[in-house]
Amino acid sequence: MKKSSVIQPHSETRSKQLEAWQQLISEYLKVTKQSTVDIRETQNSPLFNNASINRKLSSESLLTILEDMAKAGKAAPVDKSKNVWEVYWHSLDEWGNMIYSWASCNGLNNSVCTLFELREGDNTVGEEFHGLDMNILVKALKTLEVKGKCELMEFDESQGVKFF
Repeated sequence: MKKSSVIQPHSETRSKQLEAWQQLISEYLKVTKQSTVDIRETQNSPLFNNASINRKLSSESLLTILEDMAKAGKAAPVDKSKNVWEVYWHSLDEWGNMIYSWASCNGLNNSVCTLFELREGDNTVGEEFHGLDMNILVKALKTLEVKGKCELMEFDESQGVKFF
């Protein structure tokens, strides 16, 4: 029987453990270009299940870690049952700032880009946001929209953004 890892009760140890797990989860998702974690699928993930030492992270512990990440703006539940979570290896503000900086450096102020161009266009290859999950991209752009730096728009069958 596999031993389940649990979150430590001692506050200092717990804090360090949560921080270590958050960093590990963020780095793993960044490297694998993933943005969601499904708590129900943790037993299938090498991130949470180490067969070589017969240890796994319990679903309850993962929920605790993700809830802690949410407090710092690094994760958000996708569903009400908190089974599926978006994880941001950068905060939504950081993503938005990266995108805005790229747009400004490329002379795209007062221009419209499709979200497809931002995510998959030739001009964004090599940018950290290239290939970013569409939901996270839209949320990041909404942080810019609130600041008056862009406007999200829909035209024909696609979505776009105008940078200011």
